[in-house]
Amino acid sequence: MSFDGLFTRATTHELSSLLKGGRINKIHQPYKNEIILALRANGINYKLLLSAHPSYARVQITNEQYDNPNEPPMFCMLLRKHLEGFIIEDIRQSGLDRMIIFEVKGRNELGDISSKILIVEIMGRHSNIIVVDKNRNVILDSIKHISSAINSHRAILPGQEYILPPQQDKLNPLEAEEDDVLRVVDFNAGKIDKQLVANFAGISPVLAREIIFKAGLVNRTTLPKAFVTMMEAIKGHHYKPTVTYGSNKEAFYMLPLEHLQGETKSFDTLSQLLDRFYFGKAERDRVKQHGNDLERLLSNEKEKNEKKIKKLEATLEDAKKAEQHKLYGELLTANIFKVNKGRKEISVENYYEENGATVTIPLDPRKTPSENAQKYFTKYQKAKNSIAIVKKQIQLAQDEVVYFDSLLQQVEAASPKDIEEIREELIEGGYIRARQKKGNKKKQNLKPVLEKYRATDGTEILVGKNNKQNDYLTNKVAGRDEIWLHTKDIPGSHVVIRSKEPAEDVIKEAAQIAAYFSKARNSSSVPVDFTRVRHVKKPAGAKPGFVIYEQQQTVYVTPDEDVILKLKR
Repeated sequence: MSFDGLFTRATTHELSSLLKGGRINKIHQPYKNEIILALRANGINYKLLLSAHPSYARVQITNEQYDNPNEPPMFCMLLRKHLEGFIIEDIRQSGLDRMIIFEVKGRNELGDISSKILIVEIMGRHSNIIVVDKNRNVILDSIKHISSAINSHRAILPGQEYILPPQQDKLNPLEAEEDDVLRVVDFNAGKIDKQLVANFAGISPVLAREIIFKAGLVNRTTLPKAFVTMMEAIKGHHYKPTVTYGSNKEAFYMLPLEHLQGETKSFDTLSQLLDRFYFGKAERDRVKQHGNDLERLLSNEKEKNEKKIKKLEATLEDAKKAEQHKLYGELLTANIFKVNKGRKEISVENYYEENGATVTIPLDPRKTPSENAQKYFTKYQKAKNSIAIVKKQIQLAQDEVVYFDSLLQQVEAASPKDIEEIREELIEGGYIRARQKKGNKKKQNLKPVLEKYRATDGTEILVGKNNKQNDYLTNKVAGRDEIWLHTKDIPGSHVVIRSKEPAEDVIKEAAQIAAYFSKARNSSSVPVDFTRVRHVKKPAGAKPGFVIYEQQQTVYVTPDEDVILKLKR
């Protein structure tokens, strides 16, 4: 991973320079594995994110907005008890391990001076956030509890002594000289990058590959020189935080990764880099956990209706044979004197055609000639009546496919809060059962919360990210002469510009947002229609979020995530 021991060292240095001496004012736990510390240091307010997420563990200053639960989890309550109002005395790293340690001091509930240690261990699925009483070195609590049955080296449980993770006895790369590299690397064994990772602390595979790339033709002269040069830059904190967007994957580091092919973007700080790199990633993971059942349901319902349409279309084709059934019945009636019971077919002249072609009519040998004729007349009448019904059923199934397709797009762009609103919509539509809730608490009818953006000139732009929000925005919030946007014939969000006469640039920025929150997010030249809200109508009985509109104009845009981030309030 890119967040290796050396990156942790750089992060610790950045946080220490900004937050040391700062005061912890508020603590929140928006999600299961993540803590937000609201700090004030050197006259500036900061939000510090501590994440023990199994895939996205990190520590950084963040500008992202997080929704807090109505009731804080127990670990959050414990942190508030032991850390709120405390001063950060030191921020340090344990060796070159992926651990950041915050030493804090303040007064406890009795007014006595108390020292605590907040430890963030960034170790993939073993990541953790631990609070330790400094004087006793006893764990007060952790965001994840690890028993000795799981980890024989140490237990992470309240009341246990805090023990550091086992040491790996690797060389410190920042103190290494060229001779040290030559001593531990076997050039004949190959896999030089793995050898560097195995012998030097804090080095990730991505950094090892960058060193090899810098060395060019790897030999006993070029590799040690490239290694020491890279470490000198890191030791001197000469950073240029950079994200590389390759065709297959993205990667970040505190220095440009020249061995990776792709577009690069540099940032002023490591925290800005992490905010940008992880933008949406952790949230998408949480949405998958919250909405996995919904996504499966929507996909199944869509597939079921697509199969239903195919069957109905086959039925419609059969129904279109109604005229043939009528012809057989009439020809049998006209030639009934020629038909004997027990025959399987009869060939008669088709007197409806000028050339008098012969028609072979299949017969049921168990029926009389008149019964066979009546059978065809019955089939004709049944087929004729079914055509209108089948066409209506096909239209309803097609509407369902469009509806579930739009919901799948909304789940893709949803936050955990949006997922719950989509779930409510499906409950109201009778697609899923309501969950049984404990107690007799009445459900609060809260207004949907809309996403807010600001155009470059300051004009407000509102976005609905699910059908409840879309209906609320278009039918309740938007003014009749404000500008409404939606991707043309593509599932997506309703977007409203809070202006009657927005500038052309504002329309294009709003169109970017509409395209970004649509099924065409990763496409180019996406058509986006815009019109005044007065020309947008919701048909009676229409599905949630469905509208029709007229007098629209169309603009073509290519969604750009960087633009969307700049516009977000």
